Amino acid sequence: MTLLIAAPCSGSGKTLVSLLLAAVAAQRGQGLQSFKVGPDYLDPQLLSRVSGVRCRNLDLLLCGEQWVHRSFRWWSQQQPLSLVEGVMGLFDGVGPSSQGSSAAVAASLDLPVLLVVEASRQAASLAALVRGFRDHDPNLTIAGVVLNGVSTPRHQQLLSDVLEQIDMPLLGVLPRHPALELPSRHLGLLPPQDLPDWPKRSQQWAELAAQWLDLERLWPQLASDGNGAAATEHPLMGLGPQQAPHGAVVAVARDAAFHFCYPELEESLQHLGCEVTPWAPLADQPLPAQCGAVVLPGGYPELHAKELSQCRQSLGSLARHGAAGGAIYAECGGLLLLGQELVDADGLSHTMAGLLPHRACRGALSLGYRRAQVQRDGLVVRQGEVLHGHEFHRWQLGDSPMEAAPWQLEGWGVRSRVEGWTDAAVHASWLHLHWGGCPSIPQRLTHAAGKLPSA
Repeated sequence: MTLLIAAPCSGSGKTLVSLLLAAVAAQRGQGLQSFKVGPDYLDPQLLSRVSGVRCRNLDLLLCGEQWVHRSFRWWSQQQPLSLVEGVMGLFDGVGPSSQGSSAAVAASLDLPVLLVVEASRQAASLAALVRGFRDHDPNLTIAGVVLNGVSTPRHQQLLSDVLEQIDMPLLGVLPRHPALELPSRHLGLLPPQDLPDWPKRSQQWAELAAQWLDLERLWPQLASDGNGAAATEHPLMGLGPQQAPHGAVVAVARDAAFHFCYPELEESLQHLGCEVTPWAPLADQPLPAQCGAVVLPGGYPELHAKELSQCRQSLGSLARHGAAGGAIYAECGGLLLLGQELVDADGLSHTMAGLLPHRACRGALSLGYRRAQVQRDGLVVRQGEVLHGHEFHRWQLGDSPMEAAPWQLEGWGVRSRVEGWTDAAVHASWLHLHWGGCPSIPQRLTHAAGKLPSA
């Protein structure tokens, strides 16, 4: 059995409860495979750091139901324990629907739900809230409730009595505590490398979980089902055999500025025969020798714009790679690095690699799933294809030529528009893609990486 940890809305504490359980597993020396519903990079980094096992995203909209099932079955069999952290509110999906929601994933995988409720200002009304979530979809099972923000023993007893009246198990109560506060910035929670006193914090989480969660009842519900493990196929087997000649080198930017990266990105390239090498632009590293392709994932380049502009070796080697026709794949923050200038939050402009004509500065929030109708052939896309991705950014590009845009984007509540940049050697876009849902991307990038640039 695997619990899906959900909540009535964002900010209720589902990430916190997931981290507490992962910390207990680590303290007990038990392997725990965590999963995250939706297109999230930050919560999975925290869960991966606590558990010591890479968190996997389960996204029905980006990857499709078949891939989600295959990935969940495979990875949950690799560890004795597993849990799934939901996204937003339990039934929140695309627009007013539940499409792609935590509830949709729970129903698809037949998982019971642990509901985390922020109850600091609640009394008898808690019954109406919990009963509504329990009865809204008869296909879901609410296994129990964890209450967050309960300040006193009297308040705890009151809420316990309320849940007992509706026959709902209470599986934990979390108080206000400094160690249970998760700081955030404009795109979400702080990544683990930016949190102070990490080992101490993880230990405190395990201690608080033992004190405030009903681990005796919760722990059996995290045990992975061992049946049918041998028959489960690795989710990357659909990519086919190795294709890269002689281990083509692919540099993937990985540092404090660029770390929004699903594990399947590097794993797909390695499965296809590439030699994946981490590259730290912020450390002013040049690209590795014989680099066949560069991957620039999203992250926070806007927070490091000044430092990046001073990394002459990094920017210079990237510019030379691009000028020589070397393959470059860039998403979101990676797109910003390829432009002429990046304006930071203080309005100061900083020079970037200069391979694309845009200037980027802070603007309106762009957030949501997108359907991408490909309009022209490029490095990793072909005209007529339809892909599904996700946008999440506050920086925007100034007026720049769009004649090289790879696709037309559509999504709920936003106007249709052309977006990005592509040609035979470069793909750059705001759109985050999960390669589990578009295996042609790593296949084509692998092919391009085998053709080294001329200089």
